[in-house]
Amino acid sequence: MHKMLNIKIDGKPVKVPENHTILQAADEAGIHIPRLCYHPKLPAIGACRVCIVEVEGMKQYPPACCTKVNEGMNIRTNTPNIRMARRDIVELILDNHPRNCQICEKNNNCELQSLANTLGVREFRYEGERKKYNADSSFSLTRDPEKCILCGKCVRVCAQIQGVNALTYAYRGFKSTVMPAFNLPIQDSVCINCGQCTLFCPTAALMEKDSTEEVWKNLHDPEKTVIVQIAPAVRVAIGEAFGLPPGTDKTGATVTALRMLGFDVIFDTQFSADLTIMEEGHELIERIKQNGKLPMFTSCCPGWVKFCEHFHPDFLDNISTCKSPQQMMGALIKTYYAKKSTIPKEKIYSVSIMPCTAKKFEATRPEMNSSGFRDVDAVLTTRELIKMIRQAGIQFEKLADSEFDDPLGESTGAATIFGVTGGVMEAALRTAYEVLTCNELPGIDFKPVRGMEGIREATVEINDMKINVAVLYSLSNVNKILSEIRAGKRNYHFIEIMACPGGCLGGGGQPYPQGATDPLDKQFYQQRAQGLYHIDQNKKYRKSHVNPQISKIYQDFLTQPLGSVSHELLHTHYHVRTPRGITHISEETVSL
Repeated sequence: MHKMLNIKIDGKPVKVPENHTILQAADEAGIHIPRLCYHPKLPAIGACRVCIVEVEGMKQYPPACCTKVNEGMNIRTNTPNIRMARRDIVELILDNHPRNCQICEKNNNCELQSLANTLGVREFRYEGERKKYNADSSFSLTRDPEKCILCGKCVRVCAQIQGVNALTYAYRGFKSTVMPAFNLPIQDSVCINCGQCTLFCPTAALMEKDSTEEVWKNLHDPEKTVIVQIAPAVRVAIGEAFGLPPGTDKTGATVTALRMLGFDVIFDTQFSADLTIMEEGHELIERIKQNGKLPMFTSCCPGWVKFCEHFHPDFLDNISTCKSPQQMMGALIKTYYAKKSTIPKEKIYSVSIMPCTAKKFEATRPEMNSSGFRDVDAVLTTRELIKMIRQAGIQFEKLADSEFDDPLGESTGAATIFGVTGGVMEAALRTAYEVLTCNELPGIDFKPVRGMEGIREATVEINDMKINVAVLYSLSNVNKILSEIRAGKRNYHFIEIMACPGGCLGGGGQPYPQGATDPLDKQFYQQRAQGLYHIDQNKKYRKSHVNPQISKIYQDFLTQPLGSVSHELLHTHYHVRTPRGITHISEETVSL
């Protein structure tokens, strides 16, 4: 129990715990202090100085985010001098910032723009030398250092939440910048493309790589049949951009919007999620029965897979060989569906709508071309689809529902919960239980693997076997667990890993949180999760192996799980990665 201190904020007596900062004390007192670099779940560094305040007895203005309260402290947050100093700070930031707000991707959604307006900045008063940088991009992300304001949120979320450390501060003073280590292009760095940095960047310094123009071009190409698939997590988040609460199920409206945009065929990634469970579930059973490599890790998250390739290559053989649902669907579209519809595969343009920026990278992997063509030609994030809907003038909130197309549009509730942490595990257990026991599952909801904790464990009894499972999200948690597995401190059969907080529903391509919503708020993700669980509960079928269309595709095309056709189309492999161009690090290399 912390000792309570008596302080004053703007003349108002306040009691706060002794470990509080001035910013925390002000927030609890209902007094808002402007801030730019601060986030409540990231270490405070006082980089922007926007949150400065006056404290009686101090000659300098301390940053409220980093200054602890003391007994009797008298704080002023809104004096004329403080308002002027804050405005000067923001004006200096703007002086070194591109003046292209009207054509910027984050126009009207930019924290710097909003703060400048709030503080009354109306002119550029400080003209001087400006830093010049070239923009940089990977298959998934774009980085524009000229728009970076050195708040460091990206550095901290990458290090503290994701455990990747792909970004760092470099140089000092006027030359200070944020970059990948050794100033590598982001494509050649250890970046895993998860895109969490894009949710925290207050400007447009970090964004997903835009694919909308390429998709528009193909939609208007009369020679192309454009086929699209929609991931589970998209349907419970897309409505937020149109004023609806998180978790609102807009599956049918999204299908309607896609038809209005001109997509020829609309399938559901949930179908291939069911297929993933069939393949992955049988792979797990085979590994357990034949003393294969355990624990087996899920392979649905491309951010996690690339993280393993970079940092934990000794575990690559533990990753399921199954492709992700996105890539399975892509492979089926250009083989099974191409043959069934008599559309030449070279005339098919395959698009996916994903909550994830790493899916863009995954689609470009050279292993993902089992039809002889890329499984998926373009990946749009939820945000990019929202942009296309607005560009087309579609009033999304007024749309009626439409249905997915056959034969790759029917899915079960097990596939729906793929979008939430623990969902892949639960879906796999629903099928594994019935395959192993030949009995119907007595209770379909595996609640021990549900929740928003970053590490969850359970033991599931199937026949005489006790199967130890774990569910992890955020890769800093993964680092911890893998270290303990190596040390023999933990023993599992099956582990689900998702790179992003809350799983896919917290993906780096999801809508920016509206208003004061915190992108790390578990309650926020829980709302999206409840939307998926609600869809699951109301599905006609809730177990992947009872999906009649899954049975049909095995009967007509794939023959059996883990069979030769499945192996060729639906399975893949991974490899060790090092940052390109870095084979030895010497003192001369470190020139930052």
